[in-house]
Amino acid sequence: MAKKRLKKLLFGDFTWKRLISSLVFIYIFFAVYVFFGADSMIFLPQPSSYQDTNEIIKLTSADGTKLSAIYLFNPQAKNTILYVHGNAEDLGDIKFVLEKLRNLGFSVFAYDYRGYGTSEGKPTEKNAYQDIDTAYNYLTQQLKISPQQIIVFGRSVGGGSAVDLAARKPVAGLILESTFISAFRVVVPLRILPFDKFANLDKIKRVNCPVLVIHGKADNIIPFAHGKTLFAAAPSPKLSLWVDGANHNNLAWVAGNKYDEILQEFEQLVNKNR
Repeated sequence: MAKKRLKKLLFGDFTWKRLISSLVFIYIFFAVYVFFGADSMIFLPQPSSYQDTNEIIKLTSADGTKLSAIYLFNPQAKNTILYVHGNAEDLGDIKFVLEKLRNLGFSVFAYDYRGYGTSEGKPTEKNAYQDIDTAYNYLTQQLKISPQQIIVFGRSVGGGSAVDLAARKPVAGLILESTFISAFRVVVPLRILPFDKFANLDKIKRVNCPVLVIHGKADNIIPFAHGKTLFAAAPSPKLSLWVDGANHNNLAWVAGNKYDEILQEFEQLVNKNR
């Protein structure tokens, strides 16, 4: 009996050790896979919806990569929106959005990050930060627009670049539409890895300008809770617009006049805060 108990104890302990070792191996394998493959899973560039014309401006990044951009000047505007679009879209797809913003009284500058539209290169988180810096530098250095007249506007994954810029550079305001607290936590609500992509929740606390957060309550891609959490973490002054029945890609249409009104109210806040 004693030998049987000892055998059971030894083999049972061995089984648990094997199980724990297997789980550790799976976790490490998963972490390495995500670490090296996350960018290709996050960024989903589609074939370009437009061709280069005289309207398309070519920016040159610090490493020589050519980026496509467009500038819709409004002579009556007090502020310029630096627009960072979402995934699976480019300058051609969002042209009507940019024109709508110009019609609301803003000058608008937008660009395609690497791999999108006719921009060169490969999109990654690191490159996304470099790309928005390239656009910001063009606005401030080439177009001579004061940082205190730049409102950076990020939609969806574009919010990651927008938050990062606003946390590092002087801007007049930050607008986030349908943006996540971090990329991985869109898939898994809890933090299970020691690293993440686009850590917006941590960075937004360092922003030193008025913030507007817009999110659809029925968002089927980035849950509404992400917008609420970002808004709670953002410093004051700040505004929010929560749109009943709006999903990830129809928010402006569902919001209707409320969308235009909150943007104009936010501009008043920006002007007052200047």
